[in-house]
Amino acid sequence: MSIKITTKERAPVVVIMGHVDHGKSTLLDYIRKTNIVDGEAGGITQHLSAYEVKHKTSDGKERAITFIDTPGHAAFSGMRSRGAQVADIAILIVSAEDSVKMQTLEAIKTIKENEVPFIVGINKIDKPGANVDKTKMDLAENEVYLEGMGGTTPFVLISAKTGEGVPDLFETISLVADLEEFVGTPEIPANGLIIESKSDSKIGAQATLIIKNGTVKKGQFIVAGNAYASTKMLEDFLGKPVQSASFSNAIRVSGWSNVPKVGTRFTTVDTKKEAEESIADWQDESSAVEVTDTEKKYIPLIIKTDVLGTAEAIEKEVKKLAQEKIAYKIMTCGVGNISEGDIKRAASDKDTVIVGFNVKIDPIARDTNEKLGLTIELFNIIYKLTEWLEVNLEAKRPRVETIESIGQLKIIKTFSQTRDKQVVGGKVISGRIESGSIVRIIRRENEIGRGKILEVQKSKSKTKDAIEGEECGLFVEAKLDIASGDILESFIMVQK
Repeated sequence: MSIKITTKERAPVVVIMGHVDHGKSTLLDYIRKTNIVDGEAGGITQHLSAYEVKHKTSDGKERAITFIDTPGHAAFSGMRSRGAQVADIAILIVSAEDSVKMQTLEAIKTIKENEVPFIVGINKIDKPGANVDKTKMDLAENEVYLEGMGGTTPFVLISAKTGEGVPDLFETISLVADLEEFVGTPEIPANGLIIESKSDSKIGAQATLIIKNGTVKKGQFIVAGNAYASTKMLEDFLGKPVQSASFSNAIRVSGWSNVPKVGTRFTTVDTKKEAEESIADWQDESSAVEVTDTEKKYIPLIIKTDVLGTAEAIEKEVKKLAQEKIAYKIMTCGVGNISEGDIKRAASDKDTVIVGFNVKIDPIARDTNEKLGLTIELFNIIYKLTEWLEVNLEAKRPRVETIESIGQLKIIKTFSQTRDKQVVGGKVISGRIESGSIVRIIRRENEIGRGKILEVQKSKSKTKDAIEGEECGLFVEAKLDIASGDILESFIMVQK
């Protein structure tokens, strides 16, 4: 008996993008009638999340929308890009107070590269400093041409705080969805994208997925890269158990064979054997051997985070910190608390640094490290972590001692000499020559020895120093004879 294949209208998957603090999470807050901003360290959304909502259109029809919230901080560009790849529609949130900012431009670039239809939400129109006209002009200067300003990009004026304009935003999303005609086939195996993953100490590896087509049922298997999982623990976006899920649904699956890589596309199979066969020949294209510069000093680094998306963001930031003579070499970058295994892995090199983001140190690991004394730092704000790594790298940077010239004197005449001490006369040709300073003795551009100026005289009177253009007499201590034409260079050693 053949299965009848049908196509049905599906809910749009909408990604919210834009600059940090422009109100993306506040908008979702209002839509979901909950508050995630207060629960995020520093008020910045640091995880990518998916939420399904329902709304009634002006004609009374109930429509569903799946929203993806993406972090605004610069470190999370990979997660934002991943959101755009899975989305059907993007909402570019731009503050009417601040207008176009750096991450606004990055969001525009990502949206256009992924060819996602988008809507501009000009937010914070309730603020005293709001300037909608300037925001529109700034967008036009960056090739975002709004409706009514010579372009076709729809826009909505909103206040995520008060909810003003949000119904209009829903109407606009529905209109764009109708024009794009998003459809799915419920009878085929589910496929889509892993948008977040982490390791839970109680139930193992977890992942958040967006289904782009097809249906997954409880008891099947999901394959993503080199990981697979049974759908025995299939949950909706609220964490409630479900028997099945279909296109545009956000689901959470637990019990993976290992933590699946974020951004990986997934497929659905019926049996464990099929799942194992699917991953047998899988090879991660990003697992190239890291080439290191033998002239550069490397600080071993272990990164542990609560979710893989954050690990990806931190890894990207760490690579930006590399200097000419020193850089971090990432030994491992994974999810979960800092464990005894991490400590033992780091023990081979006392310079190894372990950083954790939104994780803890296991008690056994803490006890083990009391003897080893490795550097372990925990953070819950991304830029605090990267700032600390930058300071630590600079502190451990190899220093090179260089000679910094203070002044030079050219010997015009030599006078008396007693053992290692001699009287000479000359003219300061640069900087200053001071009593008590160490000098290099340079002959025909080569250093032939060093000495110390015991006394400086000008006009037969003792003085502290002589400056450029002045002639003076010097009482110098040196083991070699100073001759006319030699250069005495006063210097200091500087570490750079």
